[in-house]
Amino acid sequence: MLNYPIVWASRPQVWNSSPELGCRAARLPPPLWYCNCGVRPFQGLVVPNVPPNSFTPTTVLALCNMLIGLIQLARPRDWVKNIFVVLHVPFAVAVGAHVAPVAFLLGLAGFCLVNSAVYAFNDLTDTRADQLHPVKRHRPLATGRVSVIAATVEIIVLLGGGLGLCLAAGNPQTVMTVVLTYVAINVAYNLGAKHIALLDVFLLSSGFVIRVLLGCALVSARPSAWLLLCTSSLALFLGFAKRRADLKEGLDHSHRPSLRGYSLVFLDQAIVICAGIAALSYALYSIEAKVLLPGREMASMPFVIYGILEYLRLADVEDAGGSPVDIAYHSATIQICGVGWIGTVLWGLGLW
Repeated sequence: MLNYPIVWASRPQVWNSSPELGCRAARLPPPLWYCNCGVRPFQGLVVPNVPPNSFTPTTVLALCNMLIGLIQLARPRDWVKNIFVVLHVPFAVAVGAHVAPVAFLLGLAGFCLVNSAVYAFNDLTDTRADQLHPVKRHRPLATGRVSVIAATVEIIVLLGGGLGLCLAAGNPQTVMTVVLTYVAINVAYNLGAKHIALLDVFLLSSGFVIRVLLGCALVSARPSAWLLLCTSSLALFLGFAKRRADLKEGLDHSHRPSLRGYSLVFLDQAIVICAGIAALSYALYSIEAKVLLPGREMASMPFVIYGILEYLRLADVEDAGGSPVDIAYHSATIQICGVGWIGTVLWGLGLW
């Protein structure tokens, strides 16, 4: 027979988890926390004043399981999207912008925490829909490994910490305006805008444009109109590819109501249009921005075209456009294109 000390609010209780008693806790007050350690249900928060001999392997495993769930809820692997924050920096440096490394890194780290708070809020509002998704049903909230209360506390902590770091970054007023705009857009998206076809993709795509604006704000540089056009069209390209993958997976409006307003034919056309605009606007930016050295303006263009076409091939032929993050981590071709683009841009700017 195992006795797990639990703290309900401020009043200690002992829950007898003997199989003979069936783990009944109907008369106990609501828990502050939730852990799943193999016994259903196991509810409670183990606090430091619990006697040391109470930390059995099962309770330690439960705590580890909860912590892993909270980390997964924050989706740190999705921070790779913040590469868009850094994209403008080499061009800004080439035209004389001053970059304070510490302030820039503080702003970037703060925005990563804000991203995680938004991701957790997204999962919190999408829990029931995620349970119907073939992949998202394994997320911590969808499986019940993290409770609503735990997720809410994590959102508050991440958002507060992220905004605090952004305040400590350079150009705090502009940075905070950009970050709060990002938060407001995502709150609107999760509270209902995501159910409207086209609007959902435009709001998702705005996140990438905001990342570029944040990078410009952190180095006090004005964003180029061509750069914003290239970023927005590329983001729309990724968003439409994501919706196409949803349809190819057999999802319908019961999972995502906005899918009622899409068809494969429309999405294929939208993807091609956005890909063409992204490639053309990048070419015009390279020529018109006057930041690249003469004769080196188009050095990075082959990697841009190849990367866009490879992503289009993955989305159309292999139906792999559902997650840009997964493609970034697993597609060696896309990774080579990214490294090649960075190298040729630095060479074109005369920084390498």
